[in-house]
Amino acid sequence: MVSVISRGFKKFVNMSKSALIILAPGAEEMEFIIAADVLRRAGIKVTVGGLNGSEPVKCSRDVHILPDIELSKVAADKFDVVVLPGGLGGSNAMGDSPVVGDILKAHEDGGKLIAAICAAPTVLAKHGIATGKSLTSYPSMKEQLVDKYSYVEGELVVQDGNLITSRGPGTAYDFALKIAEELVGKAKAQEVAKGLLVAYN
Repeated sequence: MVSVISRGFKKFVNMSKSALIILAPGAEEMEFIIAADVLRRAGIKVTVGGLNGSEPVKCSRDVHILPDIELSKVAADKFDVVVLPGGLGGSNAMGDSPVVGDILKAHEDGGKLIAAICAAPTVLAKHGIATGKSLTSYPSMKEQLVDKYSYVEGELVVQDGNLITSRGPGTAYDFALKIAEELVGKAKAQEVAKGLLVAYN
């Protein structure tokens, strides 16, 4: 078992933009960690909200991650982006959560950025978020999305207005860097990518 502690990192960076990453049991570790890491490197204040509380969350590959806070305690707070990592178990849990639905609806109504990767775009469908917009997902999730969205094949990341979606673990850097670009600019995203030895145009 590997434990990853997220508390304490954010105090070292002077952050003006903010992100809420929702962490649910069964989340895809790579997608969560890469998003949190890249956004923090870009100087974005990241809050990790645990769907079921502030205790360590067991993810899809048995990695345990400690949230910053219970999600319900920050549900009414203002963030520049809400990020939904994938993982089938985590996505199902978020899709069944009224708290997640309320957060997403408030975010959409406020014109704020929403980002979902892998299986997590199905969470949007379950809560009626961004209906009609273009998006992508993990390929096996397509059937759950084609009736409500304009599904895009073959793109690593799809952005339609305030919605950013991506395909899976292998596209997590592209996903996170696109979020960073939207919040703090392309130059900063490219700087972060260069430091990580990741290609990003």
